[in-house]
Amino acid sequence: MLNNTPTLTHEQQQQAADRIHELMAQGMSSGQAIMMVANEIREADAKNKAQDGDTDAE
Repeated sequence: MLNNTPTLTHEQQQQAADRIHELMAQGMSSGQAIMMVANEIREADAKNKAQDGDTDAE
């Protein structure tokens, strides 16, 4: 597993799969859709970690 890949709950995995299917239905290739959703998940995780870090500093 990659170090920068967050662990997802089953519900989050299902949401990601639904989003991938949505993008594919709009004409995006499966590889592009997976990469886009993975990047969205990583960005959201990084943002959450940054916010957690901010609250720890207070």
